[in-house]
Amino acid sequence: MPATILDGKEIAARLRADIKSRVDERLDANKRPPGLAVILIGSDPASQVYVSHKRKACEAAGIYSISYDLPEDTTQHELLTIIEELNNDTKIDGILVQLPLPKHIDTQLVIEQIHPDKDVDGFHPENIGKLTLRIPALRPCTPYGVMHLLDYTGETYKGRHAVIVGASNIVGRPMTMELLLAGATVTICHRFTKNTSALVRQADIVIAAAGKPGLVKGEWVKPGATVIDVGINRLANGKLAGDVEFNAAVEKAQWITPVPGGVGPMTVAMLLQNTLTACNKHQL
Repeated sequence: MPATILDGKEIAARLRADIKSRVDERLDANKRPPGLAVILIGSDPASQVYVSHKRKACEAAGIYSISYDLPEDTTQHELLTIIEELNNDTKIDGILVQLPLPKHIDTQLVIEQIHPDKDVDGFHPENIGKLTLRIPALRPCTPYGVMHLLDYTGETYKGRHAVIVGASNIVGRPMTMELLLAGATVTICHRFTKNTSALVRQADIVIAAAGKPGLVKGEWVKPGATVIDVGINRLANGKLAGDVEFNAAVEKAQWITPVPGGVGPMTVAMLLQNTLTACNKHQL
């Protein structure tokens, strides 16, 4: 039988509704709402769409949101100054700087400028380090969202082999830590990996996050595996496609995420969750 589709939109909607109810509880207790600052530099269309979705999600969840739409030629010093001001703003619990940044700005320096307690993207070295040490704080949103999808399937993790295709700092590496924390046995594939197909064929859980359309062939998928496709690629015809050959993989997997509508909505939901978590930690 074809795989069951993991509807990220529906699962994320449930999470956002739960977050809104917890925000409402804060307000009923005369506490301030969680606050998120979103910084966008330049006019990249994809980034503008992502930021728009995040802002709308904040509004729907009752999260206070402020926006900084800055020109492409914003200097690194100007950006760092804004971040430092937000670090000291008691109404702001989370700071999100939309990536990628212009080439003249040092991305890692910017990430490290954000206070770890306000790093709702979960990219700060302190937060990545805590995840590695099995004491997670604010967690990278996309891997965190993937774990919620896997939990939805009833995944048990222990004794299960997870194969991640892609070793980025944003998805692949923290995804490895999340799965290890849950008890899975993890293999990570990258551009220097030999015979990736053989490793994928062994996987009970496949996480495709390389940013290359159709990289993971449907024939590689182990019958009954769970396939999570993090990739989102715009093809020459304007359509969006994931990193997995969906039409072939859906015939072999037990669970599979679509693109779009799979992991993307979960990433936004986990951003809201991280903002609420940060707010509750601040207790203001």
